[in-house]
Amino acid sequence: MRLVIARCSVDYAGRLTAHLPSAPRLILVKADNSVSIHADDRAYKPLNWMSPPCTLKEESGIWTVVNKTGEKLVITMEEVLHDSSHELGVDPGLIKDGVEAHLQELLADRMEVLGDGWSLIRREYPTAIGPVDILCRDAAGATVAIEIKRRGEIDGVEQLTRYLELLNRDPVLAPVKGVFAAQEIKPQARVLATDRGIDCVTLDYDALRGIEDDKLRLF
Repeated sequence: MRLVIARCSVDYAGRLTAHLPSAPRLILVKADNSVSIHADDRAYKPLNWMSPPCTLKEESGIWTVVNKTGEKLVITMEEVLHDSSHELGVDPGLIKDGVEAHLQELLADRMEVLGDGWSLIRREYPTAIGPVDILCRDAAGATVAIEIKRRGEIDGVEQLTRYLELLNRDPVLAPVKGVFAAQEIKPQARVLATDRGIDCVTLDYDALRGIEDDKLRLF
């Protein structure tokens, strides 16, 4: 990545025209040749930018950035205050805490939070239409299919309904009940689940990690 701090003006010509008058700004040139111009505010959004694929040409204090459709970004450098390049390497990407796979792992390890006597049969139980997040048994020995989401919406209930229809055709497993589990369940999803005889569980990530034990609620 190349990092430049300069007093400059910027002109854009493409689907419309735009002009940034002279001011000190941060210019970032990334490894993919994308260019973005930033002011000393806003958390992330640049004042102007050119996304790849594009080419950058520097000539006599004028930077010209052109993309594949002919849009042009012209940066007129008046004074360069800083110019440095840094090799960042391959980024591992964002690792989100509390994603569905982690919630699934935590719940599978702590089936007792659903009730005494609950036991795991298998995570990612395979079916012809995709894996069920958790297949388990409740205290009475009945088979239960659990679908886990970070945010529980109607499409998640529909997904669990399809699993239940398929699983209940298996005489070894039937009857199979359903539990829809999420950190947040939308009211419409809860209504639909209740109408289909599916229980809803609100998961608290900290409770599953053992930080608190009173925030998992079964409705």
